[in-house]
Amino acid sequence: VHKSKLDFFCKLGYGKQDICKVLENLGQEALEDDVLKELIRMGSKPQAAESQAQPSSLRLVARGSCSTAPGSKWFREDESDSSDYLRPIVIDGSNVAMSHGNKEVFSCWGIQLAVDWFRERGHTYIKVFVPLWRKEAPRQDSPIADQHILEELEKQSVLVYTPSRKVKGKRVVCYDDRYIVKVAYETDGVIVSNDHYRDLQNENPEWKWFIEQRLLMYSFVSNRFMPPDDPLGRHGPTLSNFLSKKPVPPEPKWQPCPYGKKCTYGNKCKFYHPDRPHQAQLSVADELRGNTKVLLSLVKEGKYNHSP
Repeated sequence: VHKSKLDFFCKLGYGKQDICKVLENLGQEALEDDVLKELIRMGSKPQAAESQAQPSSLRLVARGSCSTAPGSKWFREDESDSSDYLRPIVIDGSNVAMSHGNKEVFSCWGIQLAVDWFRERGHTYIKVFVPLWRKEAPRQDSPIADQHILEELEKQSVLVYTPSRKVKGKRVVCYDDRYIVKVAYETDGVIVSNDHYRDLQNENPEWKWFIEQRLLMYSFVSNRFMPPDDPLGRHGPTLSNFLSKKPVPPEPKWQPCPYGKKCTYGNKCKFYHPDRPHQAQLSVADELRGNTKVLLSLVKEGKYNHSP
């Protein structure tokens, strides 16, 4: 029991010494949710540094230290690593799989499509949460497709099973949504799900803000994973900025001139003219200010004679 719990929280990125300390305080039979709450209360942070490369180029990376020294970074930055500008990704595996399976089949291929989409963008920290009982043989009332994908993703340290056990023949399942939101919140990442987690929003005001601002919804179109280009609506950030730690401000978009080529304002026109590629896009006021500055500088240098 001790080893399985230790392995589970190590996969989440928590330090081994922190986990052992909590288990000593709470006892070896403590529930995983209680262990997780105690780790958070202690201020322990999961490390989001391991590389989630393709299987052909997997490399072993040391797990996070239990050190809580001030100034220690959650993300180890590397010149060749994109973790310094791309947010960690936490995927609600059950939501994605059931969505790809049209809410009838738990389709593991849907999870693989989502993981591949983020890998192609360069994300190195990707975690998928799935309940442990999905490892069991599929039943008629809960069909599952391409189950071998779960095993492959687990070997790549991408997939994490949330604990479950049987007590007197009944399955006791830990609340996987809580793991998803907590890990995403603590790593300052993005939650990939079409679930709104309303119960967890009501549980914690900080989670409410985080879920509202960091929830990335998606669609599947012909086996293609497609997040929206405007995750927070028309007036919100672009998808690239939403997934980046360092958003890039959008370039100014000039409004085309309603008069087109018939415009008689010349360079004083404040609208955009595609037929005038070298036209300075300045308003009349801006142009006058610029001219005034030039005249003042010429007067100071004695190069401008303003006498009649």
